Amino acid sequence: MLDAAQIDRIADVVDEAQSKGRAIPMLTNDYPGLSLDDGYAVMDELLNRWTARGREFFGFKAGLTSRAKMVQMGVDVPCFGLMMRDTCDSEGGTIPTETLIHPRVEAEIAFVMKSDLVGPEVTHEEVYAATDYVQPAIEIIDSRFENFKFDLPSVVADNCSSARLVMGGRPRRPEDLDLGALGVVLEVNGEPLAYAASGAVLGHPANVIQLLVRWLHRRGEVLKAGTVVLAGAMTEAFYIHPGDTICARFQDMGTINAKVS
Repeated sequence: MLDAAQIDRIADVVDEAQSKGRAIPMLTNDYPGLSLDDGYAVMDELLNRWTARGREFFGFKAGLTSRAKMVQMGVDVPCFGLMMRDTCDSEGGTIPTETLIHPRVEAEIAFVMKSDLVGPEVTHEEVYAATDYVQPAIEIIDSRFENFKFDLPSVVADNCSSARLVMGGRPRRPEDLDLGALGVVLEVNGEPLAYAASGAVLGHPANVIQLLVRWLHRRGEVLKAGTVVLAGAMTEAFYIHPGDTICARFQDMGTINAKVS
């Protein structure tokens, strides 16, 4: 692993790139020894800085959980990033993108937890019992790397391309849905760009929660009540631009609409 001073320097680079909307080279170009654990160490340092500035932790996002996204980005291992409350935008409102570099939109399912989940192995039944509700969401991702090119340690250090999110539609109890086979249509400017099913996300969105709880357990942490988790994109992501309108239609869960500014 890299030493603390190197982690701090990388966090400086990523922090500036995110705050100023400035593209940077892939981190492993300058730090070829950067490991996946190093990437998460950078993410931890970023969280320390954000909370010191008064920002509030909101939840976790899963990245690269669909086969389509893995193929698109040339990786084969999912990752987890952090979401801050000030990146949440209102359904039916506008999504600001002026500080983003090359934003893209994805349709996802959000889990909102009502009780803690902990341990190396949890079942789907335990995931459902700990979930207050699931809800439609769209995520705006924005890799800070030039030409959207990265490897896994670099993207983790960049907080898994997290940028903004919108939650909307109809909150539902997970046991009232066929959560592994829900359809979604993602539209931009009225044009359907993707048709997908929730099973594209690791076979079932609850599998993502299981994986997250296991990852947190290895870190000595717990998935806490009140946390929001984005379970990952069902399809590839699509570029958006100021003036675009976004619509995501979820089977049995309603619709999300937003405008890009």
